[in-house]
Amino acid sequence: MKGWGWLALLLGALLGTAWARRSQDLHCGACRALVDELEWEIAQVDPKKTIQMGSFRINPDGSQSVVPYARSEAHLTELLEEICDRMKEYGEQIDPSTHRKNYVRVVGRNGESSELDLQGIRIDSDISGTLKFACESIVEEYEDELIEFFSREADNVKDKLCSKRTDLCDHALHISHDEL
Repeated sequence: MKGWGWLALLLGALLGTAWARRSQDLHCGACRALVDELEWEIAQVDPKKTIQMGSFRINPDGSQSVVPYARSEAHLTELLEEICDRMKEYGEQIDPSTHRKNYVRVVGRNGESSELDLQGIRIDSDISGTLKFACESIVEEYEDELIEFFSREADNVKDKLCSKRTDLCDHALHISHDEL
């Protein structure tokens, strides 16, 4: 019977590792999709649109403090309240070489799916629901970091936020930016 104990322990370790990998793939995919969605939403705002910051006091030079609306805390907070609903527009794809899960947009930005290649992509409500929950967890835990990163323009936000700042994608530093 001693041999069975080792087998059970090994099996438990393997299942735990597999679960952890699936969880890491899910949270990494949710973070990367979240970044894509926020970047797209920010790009849709007229760059000339501004919002007043701080008090209504007038500066000594007669001006008031204004910032671009697209990257304002007010706009970003508003986006973060609804952005995870977009996860229903994503499906799951298994990378044939690494066997890791990637999450890809399956619905075009304006509702059309004709130009998207959906071969090998699994689409169902379990996937989108799980991805949405992971996205909401990320927004809740990292809201301050998300606002900090998106309040100013930056390159490689996916890597900087999802890998280096949060460690959600520590396995994925080699993933290209346009993969999602």
